[in-house]
Amino acid sequence: MASQENGRGDLLKGAQQRKLSFNPIEAYENGRGRSPHGSPHRKLSYNPVGEWVPPIAQEEPVAAQEISKTRRICQVAVAVLYCLLASGIVFGYAALKPVLIDEGAYRDECTKEELERNLRTCYKQEIHVNLMFTVAAVATNVCALPVGATLDKYGPRVSSIIGSILFTIGCLFFALASKLPFDSYVPGYLFLALGGPFIFIASFQLSNTFPNHSGLIMAMLTGAFDSSSAVFLIYRIIYQHTDGSFTPMKFFTIYLIVPAFILIVQLLVMPPKSYKTVSELLTKVDDPVNDIHDSDDEIGDEEEVERLRDVRREQREGLITEIDGLLDTKNGTHCSKNEEEQKKLSGVWGALHGHSAMQQLKTPYWILITLFTMVQMTRINYFVATIRPQYEYLLGDYNKAVKINSVFDVALPLGGLVSVPFIGLILDNTSTPFTLGLLVVMATIIGVLGVLPYMWAAYANVVLFVVYRPLYYTTVSDYAAKVFGFQTFGKVYGLTICLSGLFNFSQSGLDALTHKVFHDDPVPVDLILLATAFVIGSALVGYVWHQSRSMERQLLEDEAEGATEVLMPGADEAAEN
Repeated sequence: MASQENGRGDLLKGAQQRKLSFNPIEAYENGRGRSPHGSPHRKLSYNPVGEWVPPIAQEEPVAAQEISKTRRICQVAVAVLYCLLASGIVFGYAALKPVLIDEGAYRDECTKEELERNLRTCYKQEIHVNLMFTVAAVATNVCALPVGATLDKYGPRVSSIIGSILFTIGCLFFALASKLPFDSYVPGYLFLALGGPFIFIASFQLSNTFPNHSGLIMAMLTGAFDSSSAVFLIYRIIYQHTDGSFTPMKFFTIYLIVPAFILIVQLLVMPPKSYKTVSELLTKVDDPVNDIHDSDDEIGDEEEVERLRDVRREQREGLITEIDGLLDTKNGTHCSKNEEEQKKLSGVWGALHGHSAMQQLKTPYWILITLFTMVQMTRINYFVATIRPQYEYLLGDYNKAVKINSVFDVALPLGGLVSVPFIGLILDNTSTPFTLGLLVVMATIIGVLGVLPYMWAAYANVVLFVVYRPLYYTTVSDYAAKVFGFQTFGKVYGLTICLSGLFNFSQSGLDALTHKVFHDDPVPVDLILLATAFVIGSALVGYVWHQSRSMERQLLEDEAEGATEVLMPGADEAAEN
């Protein structure tokens, strides 16, 4: 029993360990139920604005052992399926864009001269189609704010149902686009983007259905998110093989099955309340004080009081046995040691833990990572939106550009899946300054490859890009957790992602520069973004490296001050002689 108690204590610490995620909004789950100060009693909410809004009533989460194993397996499988079909399909924009162009979307925006020249796309048409993705990319990040508050107050079922309704509206806008008297493409894509986070973030708590396999479940969910961008790729292939007869109206009408499926399983299969984290499971059952109730004072018979306390203790120990079936207590000590080693390896872990959010927002730690995120997120989404016209200009051949675009459509969803284990190894075995430096180096190489007019450079750029994207998002969330701590994670990291999302509106300006000022030449804009990211990234790496060295020196000084003098055997006798 003693070994089990030690194992549970170690698991309480291990429950605070970071989970791997490569989508920026996924990190809100990572803070739930944890504290940077090691307290298992503090429950961190999904709400990224935290104490900036009035407190809200929360339902008690459900313990996993109260639900049958079969039902929990079914819930995880269903969540992975609908995340694959709905959570991040808007990021498959590069595959959908050629279909919309072929269907004549925004063709009426072209001038008479442009139509007479029979251009594949004209300036205003390109701007309007890309605006659709820009708005969706912004909404996906900004949406994390209301999603967090909704999830905290109403639970995962309500959040997912809201997501399915929003997704339904998006499908209807696209299905009826040719019949509506207004532009429905932008609002349609917007609602598809809004529905995704409501559905995806609500599924994070399912990692607690099987605590021993929480990492695997999170990897499956995030992998489903990344792979969901392949939905439009599959549709485009069908569209091309049917010579355009399988129109967007037909596709999105049939795709209404997906939000209907999500609604049905939420009502019949999925949990209405979140599952408890490991720390929440152990908080009450691990404390014998819970055997004593205030109502005991009202009972005059001491024997009856003892009997009741014995019953409570037996019930508590029975729950401990059930929880032991969920947890791998044998590996608790090993996990705890690994976590401590990773904290030391980071170099900046705990740099601002315990500081208020306002204090953290005033530091170079936050300012530099936010500026870097703003630029890099814009670069990533701009490349996704303009890959085909960029390479059509660089390679001087439309067919070659189509080949690059086709490879990119397949590589983008695969990149997240393939890179998951490598991202985990990098983050767990290298320091934070090294990881940030790796991001800057990779971003610079991508920028250089992106302006070279060669096929080999284009393919290399695509491969590196699809690996860099998940590494970048995961590293930024990992950095925020290590530097700022989970106590303020939602506020600080949420604000970073929100501002970066809003900055994505600058893509329209970049489009205008490319088409009007530089006459469709993408190189000047790419070089501007490359130089900006390199300068800010270098400043970030330099600052974090300097701070890590300072923290290392301070730690050595503290250890030296706290060291106890130990004399060698016989030293006392030698001194007396």
